[in-house]
Amino acid sequence: MKNLFKRTLTAWLLVPFVFSCNSYNKSMMSYYANVKAHNYDKALHSIEKNKLIRKDRNALLYNMEMGKLYFLKNDAEKSNLYLNRADGIVENNSKSFKDIALGNLLNPMKQTYRGEDFEQFMLHYYKALNYTKLGQIDEAVVEARRITLSANTQNDKFTNKENRYSKDAFALNLQGMIYEMAGDVNNAFIAYRNAADIYLKASNNYYGVKMPQQLQQDLLRTATAMGFNGEEKRYEKLFNVGYIETKTVKNELILFIEEGEAPVKEEKNFIVTAGSNGVNSFNYVDADGRNANFNFNANAYGINEDKLTSLRAFRLSLPSYKLQYQQQAGITVNANGLQYTPQLAQNFNSIAVNVLKERFVTEMANALARQLTKKLIEKGTQALAESVAKNNTQKQTLDSSETTKEKQKKENKQKVEMVGEVAGLVMNVFNTVSEKADTRNWQSLPAFVSYIRVPLQKGENVITVNYNGEPISLKVNGGKGLQLKAVVVN
Repeated sequence: MKNLFKRTLTAWLLVPFVFSCNSYNKSMMSYYANVKAHNYDKALHSIEKNKLIRKDRNALLYNMEMGKLYFLKNDAEKSNLYLNRADGIVENNSKSFKDIALGNLLNPMKQTYRGEDFEQFMLHYYKALNYTKLGQIDEAVVEARRITLSANTQNDKFTNKENRYSKDAFALNLQGMIYEMAGDVNNAFIAYRNAADIYLKASNNYYGVKMPQQLQQDLLRTATAMGFNGEEKRYEKLFNVGYIETKTVKNELILFIEEGEAPVKEEKNFIVTAGSNGVNSFNYVDADGRNANFNFNANAYGINEDKLTSLRAFRLSLPSYKLQYQQQAGITVNANGLQYTPQLAQNFNSIAVNVLKERFVTEMANALARQLTKKLIEKGTQALAESVAKNNTQKQTLDSSETTKEKQKKENKQKVEMVGEVAGLVMNVFNTVSEKADTRNWQSLPAFVSYIRVPLQKGENVITVNYNGEPISLKVNGGKGLQLKAVVVN
């Protein structure tokens, strides 16, 4: 009877949470489906109606998505209105006590979303393209300068920078293009050099991207233009490529091609048990059955080590990326009778997955601290409930006759145990259903970004992007010097 009661109570307690376990992506499925289908007006309607993304804690995501949506709608002014709001949220990136408490007692999905580091770099990319479209070159240059600030902030996060995503080669390459567009060849050279150095330190493979040949030539070209002959020779040797001098082109298009959809964040569960190497030792088994040991510094999280001895097994939830768009398609660009092949500049499939791997230890430690805190609260709640129930039953026993006291003591002991178990069960159910990984991300980003430089003739130029047999054409006026534009394919 007692066990039946517990099972029935458990079932009823779980009912309110059955439909609350969707990932962020599933909750936003209608919006992303419309974006992928290029139904941007329907997507706008969908995001405005979505209650999840309109919550205050998701303000960054909302503004990033709205900025990207209006970018796709070719409304550069409205796009930057939202992207600047998103940028402002990133700038004021400080954790409140409420945020910390929600993360420790519930789950990180309840905290304010602060964005992945690579998502923050992409704010500069879209804002710069919008400014150039609006003819606001000075504002685009400001964005280029802010890339350096973002890169410095990112770099300062880590002591072991060699094995972490501490810089973004694509952002620095973009910075050089913006400076070059503004006629600042010296700073363009510096930015190209900084980007190239990242590839060289990574043995020419930085998060799934080999150094673009175009970047090599841009660095050598700007070095030559500035008279930095020593730098030119040094990098020719490092690249094992000579500078290919071409006829000076005053009018040129740098075309970015966004392809596919970024990986989706999903929840991955781990079963954690106490290890054999002391109270701070734990073993975990992931969804694929892989077993590993994890050492946890309880004191760093303010958890008393003595209380860990009674904790045996529990479930942790961590984020994991699932690829949506596996490989690049064969894309060519035609302009003025010539064909060009774009070069890969950014691989979000590789960046997203590897950045999450790099911080696995931190994610695991935070999740473990969260669950340990919940377990300790659970045990404390059970003990408190038993104490209150015991005091109440003792009062009832004192008021009873001597003949019934012994019988009531036995009954009261059972009641106290039942009250404690129910209180502990309620907390256990709450802790179980509230354990959730943070599956939020800027999902409308592409899987890949490629780029190509296309010489332009004076007057109107028709640029055709050939993707899976479906040509996409755009018209570009060739009398405006260096221009930056983007086209989206999926």
